[in-house]
Amino acid sequence: MTPLLQVSHLVKEFRRGGWLRSGGTVRAVDDISFDVRPGETFGLVGESGCGKTTTGRCILRLIEPTSGQVIFKGTDLAALNAGDLRRARRDLQIVFQDPYSSLNPRMRAGAIVEEPLIIHRIGTREERKARVAELFGLVGLDPAQISKFPHEFSGGQRQRIGLARALALNPSLIIADEPVSALDVSVQAQVVNLLQDLQARLGLTYLFIAHDLRLVRQVCDRVAVMYRGRIVESAPANELFTNPAHAYTQTLLSAVPRVDPADRTERIPFAHEAYQPMALREVAPDHFAAI
Repeated sequence: MTPLLQVSHLVKEFRRGGWLRSGGTVRAVDDISFDVRPGETFGLVGESGCGKTTTGRCILRLIEPTSGQVIFKGTDLAALNAGDLRRARRDLQIVFQDPYSSLNPRMRAGAIVEEPLIIHRIGTREERKARVAELFGLVGLDPAQISKFPHEFSGGQRQRIGLARALALNPSLIIADEPVSALDVSVQAQVVNLLQDLQARLGLTYLFIAHDLRLVRQVCDRVAVMYRGRIVESAPANELFTNPAHAYTQTLLSAVPRVDPADRTERIPFAHEAYQPMALREVAPDHFAAI
Protein backbone atom coordinates (compact mmCIF):
# COMPACT_ATOMS: atom_id res chain seq x y z
CA MET A 1 0.00 0.00 0.00
CA THR A 2 1.36 3.42 -0.99
CA PRO A 3 1.76 5.63 2.10
CA LEU A 4 -0.37 8.75 2.34
CA LEU A 5 2.45 10.54 4.18
CA GLN A 6 6.18 9.83 4.04
CA VAL A 7 8.57 11.63 6.37
CA SER A 8 12.22 11.16 5.37
CA HIS A 9 15.28 12.27 7.37
CA LEU A 10 13.42 15.15 8.99
CA VAL A 11 15.59 17.51 11.04
CA LYS A 12 14.62 20.59 13.04
CA GLU A 13 17.25 22.66 14.81
CA PHE A 14 16.64 25.61 17.13
CA ARG A 15 19.20 28.25 18.00
CA ARG A 16 20.17 28.40 21.66
CA GLY A 17 20.16 31.69 23.56
CA GLY A 18 18.14 33.77 21.09
CA TRP A 19 19.07 35.39 17.81
CA LEU A 20 21.34 38.06 19.31
CA ARG A 21 23.57 35.65 21.19
CA SER A 22 25.66 32.81 19.86
CA GLY A 23 24.75 29.72 21.80
CA GLY A 24 24.87 26.99 19.19
CA THR A 25 21.88 24.90 18.18
CA VAL A 26 19.79 22.09 19.61
CA ARG A 27 18.24 19.35 17.47
CA ALA A 28 14.62 18.96 18.54
CA VAL A 29 14.02 16.50 15.69
CA ASP A 30 17.03 14.45 14.71
CA ASP A 31 16.89 12.67 11.34
CA ILE A 32 13.60 10.77 11.70
CA SER A 33 11.74 8.80 9.02
CA PHE A 34 8.33 7.13 9.06
CA ASP A 35 5.24 6.71 6.91
CA VAL A 36 1.51 6.88 7.53
CA ARG A 37 -0.77 4.61 5.53
CA PRO A 38 -4.24 5.59 4.26
CA GLY A 39 -7.01 5.01 6.79
CA GLU A 40 -4.79 4.17 9.74
CA THR A 41 -4.03 5.87 13.03
CA PHE A 42 -0.28 6.21 13.44
CA GLY A 43 0.85 7.03 16.97
CA LEU A 44 3.86 9.17 17.80
CA VAL A 45 4.67 8.83 21.50
CA GLY A 46 7.29 9.85 24.02
CA GLU A 47 7.83 11.99 27.08
CA SER A 48 7.52 15.78 27.05
CA GLY A 49 10.31 17.44 25.09
CA CYS A 50 11.12 14.44 22.91
CA GLY A 51 10.22 16.29 19.69
CA LYS A 52 6.87 14.77 18.76
CA THR A 53 4.89 18.05 18.64
CA THR A 54 7.72 19.73 16.73
CA THR A 55 7.54 16.87 14.23
CA GLY A 56 3.83 17.44 13.67
CA ARG A 57 4.31 21.16 13.16
CA CYS A 58 7.22 20.62 10.78
CA ILE A 59 5.06 18.31 8.66
CA LEU A 60 2.52 21.12 8.22
CA ARG A 61 5.30 23.73 7.99
CA LEU A 62 3.79 25.68 10.86
CA ILE A 63 7.46 25.77 11.74
CA GLU A 64 10.02 25.30 8.98
CA PRO A 65 12.08 22.10 9.07
CA THR A 66 15.84 22.47 8.86
CA SER A 67 16.14 19.63 6.35
CA GLY A 68 14.41 16.48 5.17
CA GLN A 69 11.42 15.59 3.05
CA VAL A 70 7.70 15.46 3.85
CA ILE A 71 5.94 13.68 0.98
CA PHE A 72 2.15 13.95 1.07
CA LYS A 73 0.25 12.25 -1.77
CA GLY A 74 3.42 12.27 -3.84
CA THR A 75 4.24 15.96 -3.26
CA ASP A 76 7.15 17.24 -1.16
CA LEU A 77 5.52 19.77 1.14
CA ALA A 78 8.91 21.13 2.21
CA ALA A 79 9.56 22.29 -1.37
CA LEU A 80 6.26 24.13 -1.98
CA ASN A 81 5.96 27.88 -2.24
CA ALA A 82 3.44 29.73 -0.07
CA GLY A 83 0.56 29.53 -2.56
CA ASP A 84 0.98 25.84 -3.32
CA LEU A 85 1.40 25.07 0.38
CA ARG A 86 -1.88 26.81 1.20
CA ARG A 87 -3.66 24.69 -1.41
CA ALA A 88 -2.03 21.52 -0.10
CA ARG A 89 -3.14 22.32 3.45
CA ARG A 90 -6.76 21.88 2.41
CA ASP A 91 -6.09 18.16 2.57
CA LEU A 92 -4.20 17.96 5.87
CA GLN A 93 -5.20 19.72 9.07
CA ILE A 94 -4.30 19.81 12.77
CA VAL A 95 -6.21 19.59 16.03
CA PHE A 96 -4.22 21.36 18.73
CA GLN A 97 -3.63 20.17 22.27
CA ASP A 98 -5.11 23.08 24.21
CA PRO A 99 -8.77 23.82 23.43
CA TYR A 100 -8.51 27.01 25.50
CA SER A 101 -5.69 28.78 23.63
CA SER A 102 -6.27 27.38 20.12
CA LEU A 103 -9.59 29.20 19.60
CA ASN A 104 -9.75 32.96 19.11
CA PRO A 105 -11.71 34.25 22.14
CA ARG A 106 -13.00 37.23 20.15
CA MET A 107 -14.59 35.11 17.43
CA ARG A 108 -17.91 33.32 17.69
CA ALA A 109 -17.80 29.55 17.35
CA GLY A 110 -19.48 29.58 13.95
CA ALA A 111 -16.98 32.10 12.59
CA ILE A 112 -14.07 29.96 13.84
CA VAL A 113 -15.35 26.93 11.95
CA GLU A 114 -16.21 29.00 8.87
CA GLU A 115 -12.80 30.70 8.68
CA PRO A 116 -11.03 27.95 6.63
CA LEU A 117 -13.84 28.09 4.07
CA ILE A 118 -13.42 31.86 3.75
CA ILE A 119 -9.62 31.63 3.46
CA HIS A 120 -9.90 29.07 0.67
CA ARG A 121 -12.86 30.88 -0.95
CA ILE A 122 -15.17 27.91 -0.80
CA GLY A 123 -18.92 28.39 -1.31
CA THR A 124 -21.25 31.33 -1.02
CA ARG A 125 -22.10 32.89 2.32
CA GLU A 126 -25.25 30.80 2.54
CA GLU A 127 -23.43 27.61 1.59
CA ARG A 128 -20.76 28.26 4.21
CA LYS A 129 -23.36 28.84 6.92
CA ALA A 130 -25.02 25.56 5.99
CA ARG A 131 -21.66 23.78 6.06
CA VAL A 132 -20.88 25.17 9.52
CA ALA A 133 -24.23 23.92 10.85
CA GLU A 134 -23.51 20.51 9.29
CA LEU A 135 -20.08 20.39 10.93
CA PHE A 136 -21.49 21.29 14.33
CA GLY A 137 -23.88 18.38 14.09
CA LEU A 138 -21.11 16.09 12.84
CA VAL A 139 -19.01 16.66 15.96
CA GLY A 140 -21.92 16.43 18.37
CA LEU A 141 -22.60 20.13 18.98
CA ASP A 142 -25.96 21.88 18.79
CA PRO A 143 -26.04 24.18 15.72
CA ALA A 144 -28.03 26.59 17.86
CA GLN A 145 -24.75 27.34 19.69
CA ILE A 146 -23.04 28.72 16.59
CA SER A 147 -23.32 32.33 17.79
CA LYS A 148 -21.66 31.67 21.18
CA PHE A 149 -18.09 32.61 22.09
CA PRO A 150 -15.48 30.00 23.10
CA HIS A 151 -15.64 30.91 26.81
CA GLU A 152 -19.27 29.81 26.84
CA PHE A 153 -18.30 26.20 26.04
CA SER A 154 -16.72 23.48 28.19
CA GLY A 155 -13.24 22.14 27.40
CA GLY A 156 -14.63 19.11 25.62
CA GLN A 157 -16.97 21.26 23.55
CA ARG A 158 -14.11 23.58 22.60
CA GLN A 159 -12.10 20.65 21.37
CA ARG A 160 -15.10 19.62 19.27
CA ILE A 161 -15.13 23.13 17.77
CA GLY A 162 -11.43 22.70 16.93
CA LEU A 163 -12.20 19.37 15.32
CA ALA A 164 -15.07 20.87 13.32
CA ARG A 165 -12.67 23.56 12.07
CA ALA A 166 -10.17 20.88 11.03
CA LEU A 167 -12.89 18.96 9.15
CA ALA A 168 -14.26 22.00 7.30
CA LEU A 169 -12.12 21.44 4.19
CA ASN A 170 -12.68 17.66 4.01
CA PRO A 171 -9.04 16.70 4.74
CA SER A 172 -7.73 13.17 4.32
CA LEU A 173 -5.07 13.50 7.08
CA ILE A 174 -5.49 15.05 10.51
CA ILE A 175 -2.59 15.58 12.90
CA ALA A 176 -4.08 15.19 16.38
CA ASP A 177 -1.58 16.79 18.76
CA GLU A 178 -2.37 15.54 22.27
CA PRO A 179 -6.08 16.09 21.49
CA VAL A 180 -7.42 14.99 24.88
CA SER A 181 -4.56 15.59 27.34
CA ALA A 182 -6.00 18.94 28.49
CA LEU A 183 -9.48 17.48 29.12
CA ASP A 184 -11.03 15.85 32.17
CA VAL A 185 -10.77 12.07 32.17
CA SER A 186 -14.56 11.75 31.92
CA VAL A 187 -14.52 13.84 28.73
CA GLN A 188 -11.48 12.22 27.13
CA ALA A 189 -13.33 9.01 26.27
CA GLN A 190 -16.10 10.98 24.54
CA VAL A 191 -13.65 12.86 22.32
CA VAL A 192 -11.67 9.70 21.52
CA ASN A 193 -14.86 7.87 20.57
CA LEU A 194 -15.81 10.82 18.36
CA LEU A 195 -12.43 10.71 16.61
CA GLN A 196 -12.81 6.99 15.91
CA ASP A 197 -16.39 7.42 14.70
CA LEU A 198 -15.40 10.22 12.33
CA GLN A 199 -12.51 8.14 11.01
CA ALA A 200 -14.88 5.30 10.16
CA ARG A 201 -17.49 7.60 8.60
CA LEU A 202 -15.20 9.91 6.64
CA GLY A 203 -12.23 7.64 5.86
CA LEU A 204 -9.80 9.84 7.77
CA THR A 205 -6.14 9.11 8.48
CA TYR A 206 -4.66 10.27 11.80
CA LEU A 207 -1.18 11.08 12.98
CA PHE A 208 -1.92 10.77 16.70
CA ILE A 209 0.63 12.51 18.95
CA ALA A 210 0.35 11.52 22.61
CA HIS A 211 2.14 10.53 25.79
CA ASP A 212 -0.71 8.46 27.30
CA LEU A 213 0.33 4.93 26.34
CA ARG A 214 -2.93 3.33 27.42
CA LEU A 215 -4.80 5.64 25.06
CA VAL A 216 -2.32 5.01 22.26
CA ARG A 217 -2.78 1.25 22.58
CA GLN A 218 -6.54 1.72 22.32
CA VAL A 219 -6.66 3.93 19.23
CA CYS A 220 -3.48 3.40 17.17
CA ASP A 221 -2.70 0.82 14.50
CA ARG A 222 1.06 1.44 14.49
CA VAL A 223 3.24 3.34 16.94
CA ALA A 224 6.63 5.06 16.83
CA VAL A 225 8.46 5.87 20.08
CA MET A 226 10.57 9.05 20.20
CA TYR A 227 13.47 9.82 22.53
CA ARG A 228 15.69 12.91 22.35
CA GLY A 229 14.41 13.80 18.91
CA ARG A 230 14.91 10.35 17.39
CA ILE A 231 12.64 7.38 16.74
CA VAL A 232 13.98 4.47 18.78
CA GLU A 233 11.27 1.93 17.97
CA SER A 234 8.36 1.49 15.56
CA ALA A 235 5.90 -1.39 15.29
CA PRO A 236 2.24 -2.39 15.06
CA ALA A 237 0.61 -1.32 18.34
CA ASN A 238 -0.03 -4.79 19.73
CA GLU A 239 3.48 -5.96 18.83
CA LEU A 240 5.06 -2.91 20.45
CA PHE A 241 3.15 -3.30 23.69
CA THR A 242 3.63 -7.07 23.82
CA ASN A 243 7.27 -7.33 22.72
CA PRO A 244 9.04 -3.99 23.24
CA ALA A 245 12.62 -4.28 21.95
CA HIS A 246 14.24 -0.99 22.94
CA ALA A 247 15.18 -0.34 26.56
CA TYR A 248 13.50 3.08 26.52
CA THR A 249 10.22 1.59 25.27
CA GLN A 250 10.41 -0.99 28.04
CA THR A 251 10.89 1.80 30.57
CA LEU A 252 7.86 3.72 29.27
CA LEU A 253 5.63 0.67 29.35
CA SER A 254 6.74 -0.30 32.84
CA ALA A 255 5.63 3.15 34.06
CA VAL A 256 2.03 2.79 32.81
CA PRO A 257 -0.30 2.71 35.86
CA ARG A 258 -1.83 -0.69 36.49
CA VAL A 259 -5.57 -1.15 37.00
CA ASP A 260 -5.07 -4.20 39.21
CA PRO A 261 -3.59 -3.13 42.59
CA ALA A 262 -2.19 -6.64 42.96
CA ASP A 263 0.00 -6.13 39.89
CA ARG A 264 3.44 -5.48 41.37
CA THR A 265 5.28 -5.03 38.09
CA GLU A 266 8.43 -3.07 38.86
CA ARG A 267 9.43 -0.01 36.90
CA ILE A 268 12.37 -0.65 34.58
CA PRO A 269 15.05 2.06 34.83
CA PHE A 270 16.64 3.56 31.73
CA ALA A 271 20.28 4.65 31.64
CA HIS A 272 19.84 8.07 30.02
CA GLU A 273 23.51 8.96 30.41
CA ALA A 274 24.56 5.84 28.52
CA TYR A 275 22.20 6.39 25.56
CA GLN A 276 23.85 6.26 22.14
CA PRO A 277 21.88 7.01 18.94
CA MET A 278 21.68 3.99 16.65
CA ALA A 279 20.04 3.23 13.32
CA LEU A 280 16.76 1.35 13.27
CA ARG A 281 16.88 -2.29 12.26
CA GLU A 282 14.08 -4.78 11.69
CA VAL A 283 13.75 -7.14 14.67
CA ALA A 284 10.44 -8.71 13.54
CA PRO A 285 8.10 -8.18 10.58
CA ASP A 286 7.26 -4.44 10.44
CA HIS A 287 8.95 -3.99 13.85
CA PHE A 288 12.01 -1.76 13.93
CA ALA A 289 14.20 -0.80 16.88
CA ALA A 290 17.43 1.16 17.39
CA ILE A 291 19.33 -1.69 19.01
